Amino acid sequence: MRILLIEDDKAIGSAVREHAAAGGHAVDWARTLSTARDYAAVAPYGLVLLDLHLPDGNGIDYLREMRDRLDATPVIILTARDQISVRIEGLNAGADDYLVKPFDLGELSARIHAVARRYGLRPEPIFSLGTLTIVPAERRVDRDGQTVDLTAREWAVLDSLLRRPGAIVSKTQIEDALYSFGSEIASNAVEVYVSRLRKKIGADRIATVRGVGYRLAVT
Repeated sequence: MRILLIEDDKAIGSAVREHAAAGGHAVDWARTLSTARDYAAVAPYGLVLLDLHLPDGNGIDYLREMRDRLDATPVIILTARDQISVRIEGLNAGADDYLVKPFDLGELSARIHAVARRYGLRPEPIFSLGTLTIVPAERRVDRDGQTVDLTAREWAVLDSLLRRPGAIVSKTQIEDALYSFGSEIASNAVEVYVSRLRKKIGADRIATVRGVGYRLAVT
């Protein structure tokens, strides 16, 4: 899942991003609401982790903006403000959950999974491509009846292709998915991870469109 983390504290933001990435999630970290708006304008997210006290505004105002434009992306509020009145305000504004700092990262993972299960009631496609089965909701890939182990970044590449099965996905779009893990990537990172993915799911499953990008072969 791709997560938008809105948090201005460097230590907390870094810890949350690294923990979520270790769990297989791609995380875009915005330290201001302005940056968060820029990220949200160009990328779809499965979850928002939202601090309330930010350099350029109040997180609850950002949450209200989301709901006013009918953005139903799940939101978990992360804040040091533990007053009941603030919790009620956040939940009434449309938050799905509320976690008070300091919190255990294991508890955060449990909250993320709980929200994911809650929204998992919406139908998720299962891709059957010959002997290959891909279940995005479970981040599971089976080939010839055997589970294929993918790294977080290999899954990020596959997820980029799954968003538009059969259509061309540009190299830049795949690079954006890899960059969202928060560390620098080599100039040939896309080629490297596509190559690794091909070895695991089958070379014929990812077609190269020279000079443009890649596409997931669905026939």
